[in-house]
Amino acid sequence: MNRKSSAHRRPGRRAAVAAGLVLAVGLGVSTQVSAQASVHAPAKASAAASQSVSGTFGQAVTRVADFYGAYIDAKGDYADPDVTLATALRKHYLTPDFAKRLAAWEKKNGADGVLRAQNVPAQWTVSDNGAVGNGHEVIVTLAFGSGETTQKTKLFVLVERYNHISDIATTSAR
Repeated sequence: MNRKSSAHRRPGRRAAVAAGLVLAVGLGVSTQVSAQASVHAPAKASAAASQSVSGTFGQAVTRVADFYGAYIDAKGDYADPDVTLATALRKHYLTPDFAKRLAAWEKKNGADGVLRAQNVPAQWTVSDNGAVGNGHEVIVTLAFGSGETTQKTKLFVLVERYNHISDIATTSAR
């Protein structure tokens, strides 16, 4: 299971992700946009703790985790959200057909279609849900708020065989 947390912002990560995305798109190479190599949890008061995030190139779960991690980081800075990066991530990870359907959904619902919300989650998890037809379904669980006010949203993300997201729904395609 891949797990990422946005509890503490990493300003350098956004720049690294943007540079990686520009390089990948510029070279025409399909690459993973992530900072998987060195993700560390903040030190706790009583003891230092480390967290590990891993993935595999070409794996649907890794690809969706990379997309959601970078997208939430781009959207999550309320003082200075990176709209350009969020748009580039959508273009890189979503199929063109799904991007059009998502834009229509957003216009109708007045919310971000990737997150199915008007705000950004505090935490998220990504897990495998298996093969569906010629694609693969990945479950993304988003947690909004904290403590007693935490609300969770479960999204089912369909990845086509060419590793592009072709649908995001609140029910499984299974």
